[in-house]
Amino acid sequence: MRNSLIIAQKELGTYFASPLAYVITAVFLLVSGFFFSRLIQITGEASLRYWFGNMIIVLLLVSPFLTMRLLAEEQRMGTIELLLTSPVRDWEVVVGKYLGALGFMLFMFALTLFYPLLLSRLGSPDWGPVAGGYLGIILYGAAALAIGVFASSLSQNQIVTAFVSFAILLILYLLNAGITGTQTGVIANVVEYLTMGAHFDDFVRGVIDTQHIVYYLIMVVLFLFMATRIVESKRWR
Repeated sequence: MRNSLIIAQKELGTYFASPLAYVITAVFLLVSGFFFSRLIQITGEASLRYWFGNMIIVLLLVSPFLTMRLLAEEQRMGTIELLLTSPVRDWEVVVGKYLGALGFMLFMFALTLFYPLLLSRLGSPDWGPVAGGYLGIILYGAAALAIGVFASSLSQNQIVTAFVSFAILLILYLLNAGITGTQTGVIANVVEYLTMGAHFDDFVRGVIDTQHIVYYLIMVVLFLFMATRIVESKRWR
């Protein structure tokens, strides 16, 4: 795990040294700030409930750009071979890259803590849903980044990896939309369980259900495991 933390530190430094990362952060804050101001004007409520819902859409767009270069760039530049022949396990490389992206995403969300502080000056927000919403959006983002790391392991083309990541996230976001009202029983329950957004709503209401936490953690582990297997296969090519 020590090797993963070293790789994560390196990746985090790369993010802060990259102009693209600052552009992504600026766009993220601009869009999130727009949603925050508009929703407060429309609802007149001292609440972030609807803002968190919109942040899922933002994550669909942002997370592929945060992860598209992680493994794809290593493959394009040929440095993936150096990593794989060094005294570091394949899973440590994947986890290290992932933790670097996760650290930067947490930095981005930390910048939005201004919103609940502003709400506390304008009204009396319910801090349970606020805390639950932040926990939910962090878990959702963590799963989205794991999907992005998996996509980044598939190709050395960053545009392709970003598109694949976005496509998977979009499918998982819209998965139960096609069966709503048309299917019942086991199929509907399975599809609903697999839909990422279906596990998010309770967090915004301030309800912390362990089954939702477990779902997002399973998504993280599953996609990082698949990314590791793909990286392992490249070792023998």
